[in-house]
Amino acid sequence: MLTIIQLILFLAMVAYALYLLVHVVYSRILFIRLGKPSPDLPDLKERINAVLINVFGQRKLFKDRKSGLMHFILFYGFFIIQLGLIELILKGFIRGYEYPLGAAHKTFVLMQEWATFLMLVAVLYAAFRRYGEKLQRLQWKRDWKAAFVYIVLTVLTGTILISLGFEHVMLGKQPDFVHAPFSSAVTAAFAWIGTSAGTVLFYAFWWVHMLAVFSFMVFVPQSKQAHELFAAFNVFFKKTGPVGRLNKIDFEEEGVEEFGVGKIEDFTRRQLIDLYACVECGRCTNVCPASGTGKMLSPMHLMTKLRDHLTEKGAAVTSRTPWMPAFAMSGAAANQAALGLKEPAENLIGDVITEQELWACTTCRNCEDQCPVMNEHVDKIIDMRRYLVMTQGDVPGEATRYFQNIERQSNPWGINRNERIAWREGMEDIVKTVHETEEFEILFWVGSMGAFDARSRKIARAFARLMHQAGVRFAILGNEEKNSGDTARRMGNEYLFQELCAQNIETFQKYGVTRIVTTDPHAYNTFKNEYPEFGLEAEVLHHTELLLQLIKDGKLKPVKAVNEKIAYHDSCYLGRYNGIYDIPRDILRSIPGVELLEMERNRDKALCCGAGGGRMWMEEREGTRINLTRTKMALETNPTVIGSNCPYCLTMLTDGVKMMEAETRVSTLDIAEILEKAI
Repeated sequence: MLTIIQLILFLAMVAYALYLLVHVVYSRILFIRLGKPSPDLPDLKERINAVLINVFGQRKLFKDRKSGLMHFILFYGFFIIQLGLIELILKGFIRGYEYPLGAAHKTFVLMQEWATFLMLVAVLYAAFRRYGEKLQRLQWKRDWKAAFVYIVLTVLTGTILISLGFEHVMLGKQPDFVHAPFSSAVTAAFAWIGTSAGTVLFYAFWWVHMLAVFSFMVFVPQSKQAHELFAAFNVFFKKTGPVGRLNKIDFEEEGVEEFGVGKIEDFTRRQLIDLYACVECGRCTNVCPASGTGKMLSPMHLMTKLRDHLTEKGAAVTSRTPWMPAFAMSGAAANQAALGLKEPAENLIGDVITEQELWACTTCRNCEDQCPVMNEHVDKIIDMRRYLVMTQGDVPGEATRYFQNIERQSNPWGINRNERIAWREGMEDIVKTVHETEEFEILFWVGSMGAFDARSRKIARAFARLMHQAGVRFAILGNEEKNSGDTARRMGNEYLFQELCAQNIETFQKYGVTRIVTTDPHAYNTFKNEYPEFGLEAEVLHHTELLLQLIKDGKLKPVKAVNEKIAYHDSCYLGRYNGIYDIPRDILRSIPGVELLEMERNRDKALCCGAGGGRMWMEEREGTRINLTRTKMALETNPTVIGSNCPYCLTMLTDGVKMMEAETRVSTLDIAEILEKAI
């Protein structure tokens, strides 16, 4: 009779838990479907590889080794203990039940015990990191939901070992420390209580375990643990191709009156999966240059605010949707009340996400690079910027001036476009335009910084001299060169970008350009990764790539000693956007006398200089200046030179050195300028 009652209670609990689980997961799927349809899914092989590497291989989690190991144990431990869950359930109804594995059952028990124990240790360590070690990126959220996860997982793993230990007491079994070391410890400690008491305690802990399992199952999709359900799908459906490449807007599409994202449902469904896949681990915010210097933007909070807004709006909308199944319709409204959700905010930009947050982003992609579930924060920010710029016309004054100067004179300062060629003054014999030379093998894209900025002109001139010395046949467009449009695109002015893109590609085709080299990583990235979508067919090189090849080919020979201690700064658009970290370092290592210094944050973890995403042209009015923070990191290595590969970075670092009054002892130089000293 007791067994029948227990079975009825158990089945009722399972049925109700499954009902709640299905309801909540299904409601989240409906919320995601509010978004715009995502493009087709090409590159199936790449997507499968991404899942294998980042989900099953846990690659990104190991960017923080301690956290990576902890999650690796939790991830695989979870799957292993599920193998024993059915056996443990059946033990509650069939006395002494074991899988019919014969002699192999002892090996199975050993695997289960160690997996459970290691999971328990991992959970306790995770709790210590948040509450004991007080890891900074985990301090933002210490509410009951965060504590509940640790408590329930501790109970869940602990009760497996305890209930198995009392089962042995109930059955009068002797401890087996070889195959069941942890449950046997419980058995040995409580063998004296007898089989009757052992039976009571076995069922007590068995029920506690089952309640923990099914309570957690219902809790998962309603919390940050939803990433356990959505992360793998998020990785699979992610954008393929070059990282950071922005979505193209079709301005010829009929009936479209708004551009960008002004409502949560304007995001694509693929973008909305990101929101429920978010782990809330804080890794993105921890490395964000804006957040780290006191700006309002926090990439993690951006995602959670968008997620909560989607849940609130989704619950309100789907509860009124006629095609939604009855159980989900009633459930959506009930779920909204149960979760304490308020009525959805009216305006996505303003009520949910502030303009201040959107304009604080430098588009450095450090957040995306660190995200263990491969969320894409930057494209969402730029999509919302697009709405502000192209739909509402709500643009900061500095950005307005930038756009006007680009439109009128094709450079950010509004300097007469006919002055673009002035940088080569005195070098006309070696720097020729496409009109002045019969043939050339590579086009040198000087860029607005190299053509107009006094400091960056020195980089362009040094690189031109190096190419000339190496016998490279190159030419420039001169006054026909326009702006690449990269910054305009990332500031949200997609229309201006596409206009410049079309004009530049037409110019390249007019002169038969098949190879392009530039000192600007921003232009390099957009030419290489974004222009091809608009019709560019050309090989694109960053000047460090060409310089290293010339050194390897023996056309440039760095023989003069350059006795400098160089703190090298990785630019975001060459590093995180294009994965080029070693090439500039290899150039520096080839120079006699150079001592290469690494900052605390280098390579993929390098801190942005603060110039990206249009921030070069907008004043910082919150917190500490990003360039000053980065300069301090460089000066901590006690260098004589701070080296860079980007004119934007060099400008920001030069300003930082001046602000810290260190210019008398530390200089700032581009890789080309350093190499020229050795030639």
